[in-house]
Amino acid sequence: MSTTAVVFALAGAVMVGFSSYSVFAKAPYVVGPLAEYGVPRSWWTFLGLAKAAGAVGLVVGLFVPLVGVAAAIGITLYFAGAVITTFRAKAYAHSVFPVMYAAPAVVALALGFSG
Repeated sequence: MSTTAVVFALAGAVMVGFSSYSVFAKAPYVVGPLAEYGVPRSWWTFLGLAKAAGAVGLVVGLFVPLVGVAAAIGITLYFAGAVITTFRAKAYAHSVFPVMYAAPAVVALALGFSG
């Protein structure tokens, strides 16, 4: 794995991990929009856990490449769903944020966890 891929995988893990923490901490800048978009409160814990699993998976992927690939794909799909959610809520200006969180994982995946 290239140094660049490692840097992007770690950056992605930090960013997605922070996003997960923000859900659990009920940071207003995260849970406010979730409520505004109509995401049920009962989903928030699951969403935070999914992000935490993705962050951990990116780090584990540095040692077990298939786990990193699975994590990067999962993060990409998760945040693609977040973009769709912002579009459905007609919060188009907010769509950039999920893309920003997914980007490092996508780059790490493109650069290759496979070697």
